[in-house]
Amino acid sequence: MSSLNLDDFTDLIERPDGGVRRDAEARRERQVVPPGALGRLDELGEWLAAAQSAVPVRPVERPRAVLFAGDHGIAELGVSARPAGGAGELVREVLEGGRPVSVLARRLGVPVRVVDMSLDCDPESLPAEVSGHRVRRGGGRIDIEDALTPQEAEAAFRAGMAVADEEADSGTDLVVLGDVSVGGTTAAGVLVAALCGTDASVVTGRGGLPIDDLAWMRKCAAIRDGLRRARPVLGDQLQLLATVGGADLTAMTGFLLQAAVRKMPVILDGVVSAACALVGQRVAFRAPDWWLASHDSGEPGQAKALDRMALEPLLSQGVTVGEGTGALLALPLVQAAAALAAELPEESSADKAVTVAE
Repeated sequence: MSSLNLDDFTDLIERPDGGVRRDAEARRERQVVPPGALGRLDELGEWLAAAQSAVPVRPVERPRAVLFAGDHGIAELGVSARPAGGAGELVREVLEGGRPVSVLARRLGVPVRVVDMSLDCDPESLPAEVSGHRVRRGGGRIDIEDALTPQEAEAAFRAGMAVADEEADSGTDLVVLGDVSVGGTTAAGVLVAALCGTDASVVTGRGGLPIDDLAWMRKCAAIRDGLRRARPVLGDQLQLLATVGGADLTAMTGFLLQAAVRKMPVILDGVVSAACALVGQRVAFRAPDWWLASHDSGEPGQAKALDRMALEPLLSQGVTVGEGTGALLALPLVQAAAALAAELPEESSADKAVTVAE
């Protein structure tokens, strides 16, 4: 029997400080630029102030991109434009600086941490700090078998929690969360369809590297078959992740919940992180208050999950590449919101008198 009780997160996770948020709103009303003139930047600044429990809000100085990596057995069915077992090569490209997330991270000065949970490659081919949390090589084919054993699911979930604790303890003040996977959007589609009670076709997208119509039909059938296996275990979120999630998605869910426990805000990337967040919401209803939706990737499953959590994406640039790229694009907006909330001067008494006179 597992010693991991997910119900504990309901008690451990508190909402961001509502009193501080009201103080941030009051401060915003006193600043020289009228409230509302900065659009959603006002809302972002107030969200961040509540998350930090600080007015004025502190600048985001130590962000970190955390990418969970894994290969999914369902990719053997040709549901992805990339070959099954190809996530290891993507990870190496990220580490060598050749992926979009690597370029943006360099430009923004954000360290990138990759966590291998189930890559289908020799762990010795990767740096020890990348492969140290791996729970298995590859994942089960979720249309006909479980992605993980119960023991592997618990290990993956605990690994995600441990990574969140490591980041919080090291002083990371905001996390950009993404995935590096092949087949991950199929697993994410199953989770979203199961939790939203919808049909496979409603959540089946084209993936990070767009697939053709035949591959889309194979993916839709795989999600349908996975959904049939997911429905009987909907009441047990850890079992759900073991059945149709995979090690990377399970670890990401554990990370999101523990980050909320540690009061560390997270920017979500695409459909995979949105699906994990949706599982996290089922575990602890307050948890989504600590997460920010970065962008609309165009994946129908992502839109469904974000709508269920009442999270509105900041950007709509059509970025489908995954790997935390869209989430990194949103980071400068969050940093800009923090700077404006903290540094815009408040109106003086004389300014207010002139305004009243006018």
